Amino acid sequence: MLEHIELFFKSIFIDNMVFATFLGMCSYLAVSKKVSTAVGLGAAVIFVLAVTVPINWLLDQYILRDGALAWLGPEYADYDLSFLSFILFIATIATMVQLVEIVVEKFSPSLYNSLGIFLPLIAVNCAILGGSLFMQSRDIQTLGLAFNYGISSGIGWFLAILAIAAIREKIRYSNVPAPLRGLGITFIITGLMAIGFMSFGGMLTGGDEEEAAPATDAAQIELQEENTQPVAMIEVEIANEKEN
Repeated sequence: MLEHIELFFKSIFIDNMVFATFLGMCSYLAVSKKVSTAVGLGAAVIFVLAVTVPINWLLDQYILRDGALAWLGPEYADYDLSFLSFILFIATIATMVQLVEIVVEKFSPSLYNSLGIFLPLIAVNCAILGGSLFMQSRDIQTLGLAFNYGISSGIGWFLAILAIAAIREKIRYSNVPAPLRGLGITFIITGLMAIGFMSFGGMLTGGDEEEAAPATDAAQIELQEENTQPVAMIEVEIANEKEN
């Protein structure tokens, strides 16, 4: 349970797709002019990541990695199909994006029109592919953790685009210097938001440091006691010599 919670918060704040690895920046910048549009695209990204990361985890575990085909028989145990990772991952992502596009067009034509070309472009969004590749490189152990990672990565991207969209709607009426209007001030705000998100890393690392601190203090005290013992013995010997 703790592993799931740690992975969830780490994926949202510390390993945020936008602020930590700068993936999905094209749609992040282009579709973040209105909050309503950002919410629609963010929800679509969450759904696609939540579905594709677990599916690609299954593909990686039972088809792609070295020896994964052992379940077919001993003669297939030496096969390594990892070179097909990109092809299968992108095929899975494209299928899910097509499904999302059909659903959005059916139930929300206005959102479909506002998203425009960026909805089908989720298929080639580097944040979506990055989620599956990070899952593979980090060697996530279970399907549940893979699903958790997909959901949390999508939520992190959703929070990023929602926050910048809300800020951009406000600064539209602000007195921004002319050279910084548009993408200039957006990049500055994104950098400041990245610093804020990365600062949440203390939530996961602070406890370990606090636990390690008492052990360090005890070792220092023991070392000081060892160093003071010879000095005390020498002082006692000098005092004895003076008395004699």
